[in-house]
Amino acid sequence: MPHTVLLAEDDRAIRNALERALTLEGYQVMAVADGVEALAQAHRSRPDVLLLDVMMPGIDGLQVCRVLRAEGDRTPVLMLTALVETADRIAGLDAGADDYVVKPFDVEEVFARLRALLRRTSPVGAAGTPAAEAPGPLPERFVEAAGVRMDPQARRAWRGARELELTRTEFELLELLVRNADIVLDHSTIYDRIWGYDFGPGSKNLAVYVGYLRRKLDEPDAPQLIHTVRGVGYVLRED
Repeated sequence: MPHTVLLAEDDRAIRNALERALTLEGYQVMAVADGVEALAQAHRSRPDVLLLDVMMPGIDGLQVCRVLRAEGDRTPVLMLTALVETADRIAGLDAGADDYVVKPFDVEEVFARLRALLRRTSPVGAAGTPAAEAPGPLPERFVEAAGVRMDPQARRAWRGARELELTRTEFELLELLVRNADIVLDHSTIYDRIWGYDFGPGSKNLAVYVGYLRRKLDEPDAPQLIHTVRGVGYVLRED
């Protein structure tokens, strides 16, 4: 069965072009023009993934995402945004989005990010393993390092006694770092394992997610856990 994509974009030309491209790529597309329609369609049809424009009249893409997350809907969300400032990207992550693409975009990048999101929501044993896990035996119930404990099956994480509220991408990034504690992971490895695609040295995607994850993970008067190794990547360790 083809994956279903709910596309919400108020610009008719972009909406029609994306709908055609996604259909040719093999997706079943439900295209709507605003956030009100997007919420109504999401409640009716339960798509596999949502592709939401941030700037829409009335209810925008961020509000759609917040409503769905408040209802407990964990359907992956890919945001389309013309806003390029870090604070704007953080707002999307804070709303519960899993990833974003900055306009103007290459449609192949949209395809790559959609494939990565759908792989990460596929059941274990389906074609392709979840991107945050290396091939091999199924994970133990808990993984732990540097005072961080994670339950991959329940998708819950704690630093000490404090439970962390993480988006899907944040959880998988933290799990990758915890499983490889004290090992420096380069940018290409992280992009490949989390997104399934290396977006190149000019991409700020990883830096935004690491920064936002640090905000949720760090505590006053406690050591920082995620360290930047300049020119290489990131490592989780408790100094």
